[in-house]
Amino acid sequence: MDQDQYDGDGNYMPQEDDWDRDLLLDPAWEKQQRKTFTAWCNSHLRKAGTQIENIEEDFRDGLKLMLLLEVISGERLAKPERGKMRVHKISNVNKALDFIASKGVKLVSIGAEEIVDGNAKMTLGMIWTIILRFAIQDISVEETSAKEGLLLWCQRKTAPYKNVNIQNFHISWKDGLGFCALIHRHRPELIDYGKLRKDDPMTNLNTAFDVAEKYLDIPKMLDAEDIVGTARPDEKAIMTYVSSFYHAFSGAQKAETAANRICKVLAVNQENEQLMEDYEKLATDLLEWIRRTIPWLENRLPENTMQAMQQKLEDFRDYRRLHKPPKVQEKCQLEINFNTLQTKLRLSNRPAFMPSEGKMVSDINNAWGNLEGAEKGYEEWLLNEIRRLERLDHLAEKFRQKAAIHEAWTEGKEEMLQKRDYETASLSEIKALLKKHEAFESDLAAHQDRVEQIAAIAQELNELDYYDSPSVNARCQRICDQWDALGALTQKRSEALQRTEKLLETIDQLYLEFAKRAAPFNNWMEGAMEDLQDTFIVHTIEEIQGLSTAHEQFKATLPEADKERQAILGIHNEIAKIVQTYHVNMAGTNPYTTINPQEINAKWDKVRQLVPQRDQALIEEHARQQNNERLRRQFANQANVIGPWIQTKMEEIGRISIEMHGTLEDQLTHLRQYEKSIVNYKPKIDQLEGDHQLIQEALIFDNKHTNYTMEHIRVGWEQLLTTIARTINEIENQILTRDAKGISQEQLNEFRASFNHFDRDHSGTLGAEEFKACLISLGFDIANDAQKRSGIMDAEDFKTCLISIGYNLGENEFSRIMSIVDPNRMGIVTFQAFIDFMSRETADTDTADQVMASFKVLAGDKNYILADELRRELPPDQAEYCIARMAPYTGPDGVPGALDYMSFSTALYGESDL
Repeated sequence: MDQDQYDGDGNYMPQEDDWDRDLLLDPAWEKQQRKTFTAWCNSHLRKAGTQIENIEEDFRDGLKLMLLLEVISGERLAKPERGKMRVHKISNVNKALDFIASKGVKLVSIGAEEIVDGNAKMTLGMIWTIILRFAIQDISVEETSAKEGLLLWCQRKTAPYKNVNIQNFHISWKDGLGFCALIHRHRPELIDYGKLRKDDPMTNLNTAFDVAEKYLDIPKMLDAEDIVGTARPDEKAIMTYVSSFYHAFSGAQKAETAANRICKVLAVNQENEQLMEDYEKLATDLLEWIRRTIPWLENRLPENTMQAMQQKLEDFRDYRRLHKPPKVQEKCQLEINFNTLQTKLRLSNRPAFMPSEGKMVSDINNAWGNLEGAEKGYEEWLLNEIRRLERLDHLAEKFRQKAAIHEAWTEGKEEMLQKRDYETASLSEIKALLKKHEAFESDLAAHQDRVEQIAAIAQELNELDYYDSPSVNARCQRICDQWDALGALTQKRSEALQRTEKLLETIDQLYLEFAKRAAPFNNWMEGAMEDLQDTFIVHTIEEIQGLSTAHEQFKATLPEADKERQAILGIHNEIAKIVQTYHVNMAGTNPYTTINPQEINAKWDKVRQLVPQRDQALIEEHARQQNNERLRRQFANQANVIGPWIQTKMEEIGRISIEMHGTLEDQLTHLRQYEKSIVNYKPKIDQLEGDHQLIQEALIFDNKHTNYTMEHIRVGWEQLLTTIARTINEIENQILTRDAKGISQEQLNEFRASFNHFDRDHSGTLGAEEFKACLISLGFDIANDAQKRSGIMDAEDFKTCLISIGYNLGENEFSRIMSIVDPNRMGIVTFQAFIDFMSRETADTDTADQVMASFKVLAGDKNYILADELRRELPPDQAEYCIARMAPYTGPDGVPGALDYMSFSTALYGESDL
C-alpha cells in the first residue's frame, strides 16, 4: 500500500522513511505538491471565507491550520491563541497536531517547531497526512480502501474508454485522457470525448482542468506543463486531485438518489391532494343541489286551477327523468372516489382523509335521505291536490247550475206575492187568487229541496277551501235571504186571501185541478232536466255501470210520465171546451198557475231530447274506463316481471361478492360484464316509465293488478346500480392492496376461503365467534375473551387481538393503529381494514426519517435548505411545491432564506401540520 499503513491499534500513520529529515524532496515534485496542496486547502478554506497564498508561511501561526481542520472535519477545535509570539504559534500548531493525532494518525518526525519555522518539507508532509486522513482514507470500493480503493474506483469508471489504462497515480495520468474519461463518465455533456487524441496531452489536461473548475467546483490543483514536462508526476499531487473527483461525483450520486426519493414522495402527496380537492368539490356541488331542491319539494302552496297543478306535476316528472338520475350517478361516484382515496392513502403510508365538516359520506347519505323523503311527500301532495281541484270544479259547476235554475224560478216571485189585486177582485177572482196561491205554496215547498242542496254544496266548497268561495257564499246568501223573504211574503198573502175567502164562493175546480197536477209534473220535469244535464266523475267500470243502470230505470218511468202529461193536457182541453161551450170570459189564462200547456210540452220535448245525449255521454265514459283498465293491466304485466328481476339480480350480486371464482382480475371482468348486462336492461325500465306516465295522464290512482308501484321499481333499480358499482370498487381496492403490499393471489384466496367457510348464513359478515375461528384458522392466536356478535371487532377486541399475535401496545401506539384502521372513528374494525393494517405493517414503505435524511443530503448536511438548492436538485413543479409549504428555519445556525425541511418531512406523514 505505497507509503501508508496502520499500527497495531488500528491507527493510520505514514511510513517514517517517507518524510525523513535526511531525504531531499524532488524539486519538480515539490512544485507540484505546493500547487496541488495549496489549491486543495483553499477549496476548503473558502467555505470559511479565507484562503492561503504561501503554504509554509500562512500556516506558521496555526490559526488557518486549525480553521482548515474545523472545516474538513465539521468539529470544533480548542480555542486558538491570538498572540503573535512564537510560543502562541507553537501552541496553536500543537492543538492542530493533537487533533490530527486524535483521529488515529501518528505524526512521525513532524513537530510544531518545524511548522512554525516554515519548514516546507514538514509542512507539505503534514498537509499530505491531512489529505490522506480526511480525503482518501474513507474511500471504500469493493472491500478496498484508501489508495487502493481510489485506484480501483478510477479503473472501474474509465474501463469502457479506449487509450485509458489506469495502473497508478503518476504516469497513467500524463496524457490527460484519464481525467477526461472520469468527467465524461459522470457528465457526458461537458466533454466531447470522441474528439480527444492521445498524442495531445496538453489539450487533454487543460480541457479536464478547465471543465472541472468551471462545472464541477474542483479547483485547478495541477499545471498541464508540470505533468507533461515531468517523467514521473508527483503521486501525492495526482492522488489529491483525483480524490476531489471521487468526492464530487459521489456527492452528486447521493444527491440524485435523494432527489428521486423526494420526487416520488411529493408526487404521491400531490396526487392525493388533487383527489381530496376533487372529492371536496363534488361533495360541495351535490350538497348544494340537494339544499336547493329540498325547499322546492317541500313547497306545499296549492294552486287555484287544475292547469297550474298539472304544470307542477309535469315539472316533477322532469325532475324525476332529467335532473335526479345524474345526481344519483354523482352520489355513487363520490362514494367510490372516497373509498379509492382512502385505499391509496393507506398504501402510501399517509394519514386517512377527513373531509370538511358536513361533507362526510354519511352526511351526504343523510342529506340524500331527506331529499327522497321530501320527494315522496311532494308527489302524494300533488295527486291529492289534483283530486281536490277536480272535485271542486265539479261542485262549483253543480252549484252554478242549481243556483241559475233557482234564480230563474224565483224571478218575479216577490213582486207577485206583494200584489194587492185581491182588494178589487170579484168573488170568483178572489177564489181564483186563493187557489192560485195554494198552488204557489205547493210549488214553493217543492223548491225547498233545491235550496237546501245549494246551501249544502256551498258549505262543501268552503270546507274544501275553494279559491272562489267568497263569491259562492255571497250568491248562496242572496238565495237564502230571498228564500226567507218569499216564505214570509207567502205567509202574509195566504193570510190575506183567507180573510176574504168567505166573501168569494166561485171557484173553478178545473183550473185548480190543472194547477195542482201541473205544478208537481213541471217540477218533476225540471228535476229530470237537471239530472240529465248533471256532470259526473267516475274512476272504475263499476261506477259507470251503476250510473247506466240508474239511467235505464229513469227511462222506464217515461211512459207513465207521458200518461200524466196527457192527463194534465186533457184538463186544459176540458177547460177550453167549457169556456167555448159556455162562453166564459177567462181572459185566456189560468188564474191559479202560470204553467201552461205550451210550457209543459216544451219541457217534455227537452227531456226527450236530453235522454239520448245522456246515453251517449255514458257510452263514452264507459269506453274511457275500459281504456283505463287496459292501461292498468299493461303496467301491471311489466311491473310484475321487472320487480322480481331486480330482486333476483340483487341476490346474485350478493352471492358473487362472497364466492371465489378465479383471480381478482377474473372476478372484476365477470362483474363488469354483469354490470353491462344490467345497464342493457335500462330500456325496459324506460318503457315502464312511459306506461306509468300514461297512467298518470289518465288520472288513474290505483291498480289492483299489481303490488309494485313505479316508486318501488325506481328505488330497486337505483339500489341495483349502486350495489354493482360498490362491489366492483371493492374488487378494485383488493387488487390495489394485493399489488402494493405484495400479497399473493394464493394468500388472498386463503383469506377469502377462510372467511367464506365461517360465513354460515352467507350474509357477507361474520359473528364474533365466527370471526375468532376464522383468525385462528389463518394462524393467529386470539385471546379467549367473548366477542360481540356483530361481524366486526370494536376497539378493545382489536387491541386484544393485536397483543395476542405479538404486538406490545401502549395507549399512544394503539391510538395510532386505530387512526389507521378506523379513520372515521366509528369504534369498530372491519375484516378488510384488519388485512390492510397487517399487510401495511410488513411492507417496505417510505418514512418521515428517510425523507428527512434525503433532504439533508441535498442541503449538504446542513440543518436547513435554501430555495436555490431545491430548484437545482428537484423538478420545477415539485421544487416550488416544497418552497411554498416549508416553514422558515429558526435555528441559531440559520441564514436569510433558510427553510425548515425537518418539520416539512414530518408533516408529509401526518406527524405535524403541513
